[in-house]
Formats: sequence, structure tokens, C-alpha cells
Amino acid sequence: MSGGGCSIVWFRRDLRLEDNPALAAGVRAGSVIAVFIWAPEEEGYYCPGRVSRWWIKKSLAHLDSSLKKLGTSLITKRSNDSVSSLLQAVKSTGATRVFFNHLYDPISLVRDNRAKETLSAEGVSVCSFNADLLYEPWEVVDDEGRPFSTFSDFWEKCLTMPYDPEAPLLPPKRIISGDASRCPSDNLVFESELEKGSNALLARAWSPGWSNADKALTTFINGPLIEYSKNRSKADSATTSFLSPRLHFGEVSVRKVFHRIRTKQTLWANEGNKAGEESVNLFLKSIGLREFSRYMSFYHPYSHERPLLGQLKYFPWLVDEGYFKAWRQGRTGYPLVDAGMRELWATGWLHDRIRVVVSSFSVKVLQLPWTWGMKYFWDTLLDADLESDALGWQFITGTLPDGCEFLGIDNPQFEGYKFDPNGEYVRRWLPELARLPTEWIHHPWDAPESVLQAAGIELGSNYPFPIVEIVAAKERLEEALSQMWQLEAAARSAIENGMEEGHGDSTDEFVPIAFPQAMQMEMDDNNVPVRNNNPTITAIRRYEDQIVPSMSSSFFRNEDEETSVDIRNSVVDSRAEVPIISM
Repeated sequence: MSGGGCSIVWFRRDLRLEDNPALAAGVRAGSVIAVFIWAPEEEGYYCPGRVSRWWIKKSLAHLDSSLKKLGTSLITKRSNDSVSSLLQAVKSTGATRVFFNHLYDPISLVRDNRAKETLSAEGVSVCSFNADLLYEPWEVVDDEGRPFSTFSDFWEKCLTMPYDPEAPLLPPKRIISGDASRCPSDNLVFESELEKGSNALLARAWSPGWSNADKALTTFINGPLIEYSKNRSKADSATTSFLSPRLHFGEVSVRKVFHRIRTKQTLWANEGNKAGEESVNLFLKSIGLREFSRYMSFYHPYSHERPLLGQLKYFPWLVDEGYFKAWRQGRTGYPLVDAGMRELWATGWLHDRIRVVVSSFSVKVLQLPWTWGMKYFWDTLLDADLESDALGWQFITGTLPDGCEFLGIDNPQFEGYKFDPNGEYVRRWLPELARLPTEWIHHPWDAPESVLQAAGIELGSNYPFPIVEIVAAKERLEEALSQMWQLEAAARSAIENGMEEGHGDSTDEFVPIAFPQAMQMEMDDNNVPVRNNNPTITAIRRYEDQIVPSMSSSFFRNEDEETSVDIRNSVVDSRAEVPIISM
């Protein structure tokens, strides 16, 4: 049919048919042209990493297949400027309306505002919708209309709002396709030939796509949810929902997850199932933390690169690429940390408790810049999410008003016996320690020489000594914090004496620490992001810097076990609000 007067539905991180307000609005308005624009250069240093790009590729194919069953197809465009490509699509199709759903990261906020201004200036009707949150950020404010600064106050307000989150929308039964004959699709390249081998292994564990996300949610609700509060700390088994990548790419809406979980909560409350109610409350808190991450990003758009507390800009971070390399490669000498980092590289996934352990080790024990760790998580996680990751790393660094104390260091040895009491997780990812008795699995440096020999371990050779002693790390952290306070006091004194201006505010005169060369972003010949500095320069891939362990068969799950959402809850049971979000 004619493309005149049709609507363009601009898909981004909302790759689903169900509960998609922009798609629903387009269908109601008449004929629809569905468009996805791939413009990774716009993201700067935060181009999607290898595993994220694999997920996008699979999820887009699934979405296109679903759209074709309803009468249309997905138009894909490769661009360096999303807004210009969107305007070109409007002109080539004769579309008079554009619908899209909101995003809350700082780059998207700027881009979306520009899109509305540009399209409106051309006489195009533009309408955007909430499809990623229970409530919009501007809806959740205190009695004086001000945004909340703590998670507890924010989440209490969400749970006591006078109106419930909107019910999820059903998928359309049929879509009338607009005329896209003058707007052909571009071939999108998401992976290089060198990456395809590693990516093929991901397909054994994950099935991207919106209908698979619905199956994953149902599996979690009918299975692990009831014992979530009991089992959520176990790093050696599948105890979380595995929904977080599906939420990030918008394969399932948070409103659907919320309403399905609340329905289960009502059922268990009526049955007097206290364990079930406790599990639901904890899981809902994880959803709340995801909401809070977008809330903070909306009101503090610099939070992915600057500390929320101004004094942290005076902290003397150790800009040590040797430490950073050892941390990335899982060669720190602390088994739980090393197992986590090797699992991350091999699979793109980490249990939320292990995320807390490895990030805390990076920031507090090694005192590496927190932005380095956050960027590495972004490059390697399947569920890499700028807002959630920024909130988590800000928490670990102690810059949230209700966050953890920066001074406290959790000993990885003790954390190991808490989250991996039998050593099964460590043995899975550190085969060199596989024969070590459980008594020594989390502190091999204390094991008798006879035990090490029997296990085939030679410390300093096939497994490293601890890179830093915990006692020494605590002393060094105390010294660094003392130096930070002295520098901050000196800066304040200078301001009061009129000697200089602008210090003490984390938004002024802040110079971020450069990312190490080994992890800076580039594009390869196929326009696929690879690690290096400038995202527009062609580069040669370098893999020799990173240990790539073999994938463990125990990581792979049957399809009926698949589920995924875990908002990096607490470091210890008494810290129920740790925003490390992996659901």
C-alpha cells in the first residue's frame, strides 16, 4: 500500500512486540514502517561490546521474523548519525508520524531531544512513550517536587504511588505495512570472522528474542523465584532470573515483569507462604534498583564518568595498567576474584554477588579508577547497561548517599566461603586449582607445601601469589582516603580565600582518567567496535593480551532453565540494597 501518511516506529532497546507503546501507537494510526538504526559511533567509548553485539544481532533477527508474521518487516540502517538517517527514512517513505520509546542514558537523552526538534521542524509529528520504567523520573518526587537522592526513599515512593504502573499491552494481531520500497535495508555487520567462533558458544546458553524472554520469565516465576531469598547468594548455581540482558535490550518490559511478580506475591500472601513473600520482596527490590539507575542517570547525566560526591575527584587512584591487566585476566592470586574474571571473559556473564566481589577488589584493594572497571564490564557483559553499571560502580566507590562505606574492604577469602562454600565455582573456572582441597581452595597461599604438590600447584608459576596483601591494601586505602580529605580541605580553603574557583563540585573542572590503551575502543574494517582508543580509526585486533579460558559445560543451561534478571543485590546479607544489577 502507499507509504504516504504512514508512521515510522523507531526501534532501539525495545526489541519486542508485546507491551511496546510506540508500536501500538503506530498500529492504531494506520500503516507502519518499522526501522532500526545501527550507529555505534554515536556511543563514543560506550559502543556495545562483542557479546552485546551478538545479542543485538540475534534479537533483531527474531524481531524481524515476528514482524513478518504480522504483515511487515524490519528496515535496518547503518549510520553515523541516527537522527539524519531517521529524517532520510521519513522523506523516502513519505511518513508523517514517528513513534519511539524513551531511553534514559545521557547520550540517548540528547539524541532524542534532537530527533524531536529536527523532525518537528520538518512538519513531522513525533510522539515518544515510556516503555522502560514503571514510572517516569519526573513522576517520582518528594512532596516539594524535588528528586530523591537515596534509593530507600525513592523505592518507598514508587511502592506507595497513588496509581499502579500501567498494565502491559498485548502484541498487535496484524500490522499494515507502509511502502518502504524507497528505503531499502542496509546489511548490518555485528561480528567479525574472528569473533564468530566465540559467539557460537553463546548460543548454547542463551536464546535472544522477545518470545524467548517471555519463556524465561515464566520459567523463573514458576521455579527459582520461590527460593530466591534463600539461594540468591549462591555463586555456584543458577539462582538468579537471568533476565537482565532481556530487560536491557527491551525483549521484555519491566512492567510485565513487575505485574507478573506482584500476581505471584498476592497468591503466596493468600496462601501464607512467608518464604515466597520474602523472595518476591527481594526480587522487587532488584527491579527497584534498576529503576533507580535510570532515575539517577536522568537527574545526574554525568554519573557514568564522574563521582556523585565531589571529594572523590581528589582520590589518588592508582593508574597501574599492570594491576588492571592482572585483574582482567584473572591473575590476582585471589581465587574467587580470578574465577569471576575468567567466567566474565569466557561467557559474558557474572552472578551479581561475584560482580560485587570483583568490582570491590578492583576499586578498594587495587585502587584502580572505578571508571576502568565499569568500562571493562561494559565491553564484556551480555547485560552491559550504562545506567545500571554506573549506579553499581558508584555504590562500590562509596559515592551514593546511602551506599557502602568506601573504607571497608571485604576479604575475598572470606567472601569465597560465603558465596562458594564448597569451592565448586572456583574449580570450574580455575582448573589449575581443581585438585586443591576445599579447606584451602579460597586461600591456596596458606596451604602446606605437601598439599600444593599433591594438587599440582606451584605458586608463582601455574597460579600467582596474591597481587596485594589485604592488610597492606587496607593500610594503603586509609592513607589514600586521608590524602583525599587533605586535598579536598585545601581546595575548599583556597576557594574561601578567593584563590581559585570551581573546586568541590564534581561537575566542575573534572578531568577523567584516560582508559588504558588495552581497552580503548576502535572500529575494525567491518565497522565492528574493537578495543582501542578512537572509535573511528581502523585497527588490528590484539587478542594476546587477554587470557580466554575454555567455556565450561556447566555454564550452559537447557532452554527450559533459561531466565535472567538480578539487580546486583547486596555484598552481604545485611546489605540488601547493593545496586550491582544482573537479575
